[in-house]
Amino acid sequence: MIKVSVIVPVYNTAKFLERCLNSLINQTLKDIEIICVNDGSKDNSLELLEEFAKKDSRIVIINQENAGLSAARNSGMEVVKGEYIGFVDSDDWVDLNFFEKLYDAAKKYDCDIAVADFIRQHPKNKKIRLNITEEKVYEKAEDKYLACRTYREGCVWNKIYRTELLKDINLKFIVGMYYEDRDFTARALYFSKKLVTVPGTYYDYFVNPKSIVKKGINKVQGEHYILARQQVLQFIKEKNINVPDGLYRAEKYRFQIFGKTLFTIRESIETEYIYLFGKINIFKYKKT
Repeated sequence: MIKVSVIVPVYNTAKFLERCLNSLINQTLKDIEIICVNDGSKDNSLELLEEFAKKDSRIVIINQENAGLSAARNSGMEVVKGEYIGFVDSDDWVDLNFFEKLYDAAKKYDCDIAVADFIRQHPKNKKIRLNITEEKVYEKAEDKYLACRTYREGCVWNKIYRTELLKDINLKFIVGMYYEDRDFTARALYFSKKLVTVPGTYYDYFVNPKSIVKKGINKVQGEHYILARQQVLQFIKEKNINVPDGLYRAEKYRFQIFGKTLFTIRESIETEYIYLFGKINIFKYKKT
C-alpha cells in the first residue's frame, strides 16, 4: 500500500532538482510514490528525472506542455495512489523523516491533515516560520487557521492531506493564478475534520531569487496577490469562521506612483485599514 503520494512540479529547476529528489528517495517512510510533473522544462530537468527514475521505481514522470504550477499539481493529483498527498516544490527539500512523522501522526489521531514546521532558507539567513513545539490535534476551523498561520503562511507543501478528503470536496488549484495555494489551503483546512501539528521535522523552503514569485512582482502578480487574499477573506466570511478581526487582512486597493506604494487599503472581517507606504497603519474604521 502506498501511504503518501508526493507531487513534485518541475519547471527549469535542474540546478536544484537533485537535492530535492535525494531528500525524497531517502525518506525513512518507504511506502511512497514520487510523482514528478515535468511542466515543459527547457533545461535538462527531464533528463535528471529520467536518471532518477531508472534508479528508483517509485518515481513516476508526467510530461506536459508548460501550463504553470497549479496545472502541474492538478495533473499529479489525477494519478495519485496514496492514502495521503504531499507537495514538494522542486527547488525545495525535506528532512529525511518528514513524511514518516507526518503520516504516523495523521494515522495516530485519524486526522485529515498533518502539518509540520518549515524553514525559510535564504542565501543570507534562515528562519523557522511556525515554531511548532507539540503534537496537538485541532478540530475547530479557527484553531486550524491559527495553528497554520493561514492568515500569512497559506502554503500547501508543509502538510499532507488525506486523498479521500481532497477528492470528496473536489479541491483543485486555480490554474493560471499566482499564490494559488492560499485558497487551496484555506478550503482544505476548513473541510478537514481534524488536523495535527507535528514537531521535530522540517520542510526547507528555498528562497530562489529566480523563482516566478521572487523576481520582482509584476502587475499581474501584484493583482493576484491581492485577489488571493481577498478570496480567502471572502471564504472566511462566507463560512463564519471566527478569526479575530484585524488578524487576517486582505488588500483591496494599492495606490502607486512610479512603482512605489504610497498608500494601501486593507480590509479585515469588520474593519478597514489605511497604511502609509503600504506598511504604516495610520487609520482604521469600521465597515458599514
